[in-house]
Amino acid sequence: MYLKLVGKIARKLRTAFFDLLPIIAVVSFFQIAILQQPFPNLFEILVGLVFVVLGLMLFVEGLEIGLFPIGENLSYALVKKGNMWWLLTFSFLLGFSTTIAEPTLIAIANEAGEIAVESDLILSEFESSYAFGLRLSVATSVGLAILIGMWRIIKGWPIYYLIIGGYLMVIAMTLFAPEEIIGIAYDAGGVTTSTITVPLVTALGVGLASVIEGRSPLADGFGLIAFASLLPMIFVMGYGMIVF
Repeated sequence: MYLKLVGKIARKLRTAFFDLLPIIAVVSFFQIAILQQPFPNLFEILVGLVFVVLGLMLFVEGLEIGLFPIGENLSYALVKKGNMWWLLTFSFLLGFSTTIAEPTLIAIANEAGEIAVESDLILSEFESSYAFGLRLSVATSVGLAILIGMWRIIKGWPIYYLIIGGYLMVIAMTLFAPEEIIGIAYDAGGVTTSTITVPLVTALGVGLASVIEGRSPLADGFGLIAFASLLPMIFVMGYGMIVF
């Protein structure tokens, strides 16, 4: 039993190491061949690499053991309960709650507030409220995006209709939105999906598609993350139009 456990851990560590190998190869090539310098603090780097490999292995294992099953079980239980209202409410609150506390979003919102004050776009006393407004608009949009994605699975709508229509709206709003908000809006679409949101939302969609008759987990279960990256761009540009 112990040998099987050790063998399983060794295989997962090897997989995590090979996942990181391209990054190691690129950094090593530029440090040795291009800069032609030894690695500073080589021992600390090697220790850190061991921690990264171990952390990646544990993170992936945690997703497989915990987050993926809980997402699938939640969607199954909510559908079995027979109340779509609770399923859609949970979908919105899941997207909102995980996004409003996302560290990368907080960092970008705070930085955007500071730059807006320095550029005389807003008064200094409104910096914190401007940053919180950004976070609130993005969190609301992600919650709505996941809700729409779940409703799409329920109804069986083709995903490309919504994606193409959404990006056409993004392009149209880009033409009219203040230039000070466009870059922030496009970045907001990329920082909203955290390491917790992505696996949980993906499992939620796959689980829902698995329990609804006539839906394919492969064809219908994926795509929720695309909505979570799309709607924030629309909402943040709309927020910029109001603020500026």
